Amino acid sequence: MTFEPNSAPIESTHVTALTDGVTQVFTWEEDARIEVRNLGSEIVIEANAAGLRTLAGHLLVLAKDGVPDGSHLHLEDSNGLEDGSVGLVLERSDAE
Repeated sequence: MTFEPNSAPIESTHVTALTDGVTQVFTWEEDARIEVRNLGSEIVIEANAAGLRTLAGHLLVLAKDGVPDGSHLHLEDSNGLEDGSVGLVLERSDAE
């Protein structure tokens, strides 16, 4: 649980992943809502404030020093994303 000044505690869910001996903890805020739609020529990621903070946190976990190249997180319909969403993979790639 995390706290923000002058507010109630924010409930969250944590998922721990181990890649090449490096532990990564991904956190979802309780009220996070994230939807991903494929419009053909564009991908739309629509989220409420908690969902945007959750996605930002996932990206920061993958960007940390020592996280191995190729580390990734799969988000899918009913598994981190709203029903009806297309799958989304967040992946670290250090190749240039």
